[in-house]
Amino acid sequence: MARLQLRNVNKTYGSGLPDTLKAIDLAIDSGEFLILVGPSGCGKSTLMNCIAGLEQISGGEILVDDADISGMSPKDRDIAMVFQSYALYPTMSVRDNIAFGLKIRKMPQAAIDEEVSRVARLLQIEHLLGRKPGQLSGGQQQRVAMGRALARRPKIYLFDEPLSNLDAKLRVEMRTEIKLMHQRLKTTTVYVTHDQIEAMTLGDKVAVMKDGVIQQFGTPQEIYNDPANLFVASFIGSPPMNFIPARLTRQDGRLLALLDSGQARCELPLGVGAAGMESREVILGIRPEQIALAAGESNSPPCLRAEVQVTEPTGPDLLVFVTLNQTKVCCRLAPDISCRIGDNLTLQFDPAKVLLFDAASGERLDAPGSAHDATGKVAQFKGR
Repeated sequence: MARLQLRNVNKTYGSGLPDTLKAIDLAIDSGEFLILVGPSGCGKSTLMNCIAGLEQISGGEILVDDADISGMSPKDRDIAMVFQSYALYPTMSVRDNIAFGLKIRKMPQAAIDEEVSRVARLLQIEHLLGRKPGQLSGGQQQRVAMGRALARRPKIYLFDEPLSNLDAKLRVEMRTEIKLMHQRLKTTTVYVTHDQIEAMTLGDKVAVMKDGVIQQFGTPQEIYNDPANLFVASFIGSPPMNFIPARLTRQDGRLLALLDSGQARCELPLGVGAAGMESREVILGIRPEQIALAAGESNSPPCLRAEVQVTEPTGPDLLVFVTLNQTKVCCRLAPDISCRIGDNLTLQFDPAKVLLFDAASGERLDAPGSAHDATGKVAQFKGR
């Protein structure tokens, strides 16, 4: 186990070209599981390659247990990597694939055999040791690739989108296997993915990346419940967060967010940071599971009427799509609710769950401690 730190790491591929990585700062404690998540081209795989030593950084430091490894060759970093393509030797047996790195290190044969047996038991591939990679399924090949990394007992494991070539059912199974493996070994792990479900379920910490910049770093719960900006809020969550255009204005001494031409409005408390927020375009964010059918004729919280456009039964949930302020809005409802296209629903949501983003910059306006913090929460929602 090892502590991994990245200090002001930059990467560029030539003079005049934009930086691929920009001032990356991260600290991962010993034994933690870090997820690097973001869309294709955001720099997450480049950052992993820099940690592994497959690419050299252009500036900054990479430290393992406070020792700078930035200038070391990959073989001297004591880091093992599992690739997306598995990278198994097709002419070697599973046993020899797992043992290959140990033979390169000139370990005694008895120690190699013991280590291969340990890894095979851990990954439940003992019955496959005599086969060649071409005789294995995708999931079995992935286990062998993991076994080759595990046999080295490195300080840090790196996983570069290891499940992206698997079908949906097998991805779920292997995700569970990887989490169980980490719980047993407690080895510091960095895992690259574009799949936000993997990010939420696997990681102790998550770094959300876009255009070579870390947009937010925190626990999965922090990323999900308190996204730093519009990009993070839209990327994390399935189905994604709803975003409804609105305008902030001041009426009768109160700061209001007007929605649907006065059909409904959110009232913000006046407080520190509220000055200057009026007369600006904003985006209201609310997650699908935070919208529910109104209970009877209750007006607390107040109600919104909306017509059903599309329904998507998923088994455990019913996704219902309606339109608010010319914007498609998804509601995650109970699967036994009777609902058809064209029905008018009376919907409610907790105003304390609403997030506000600046429409132009995507900056979060109501985050505690932000420059526009108006006590951090929406105080009241009113509908007519």
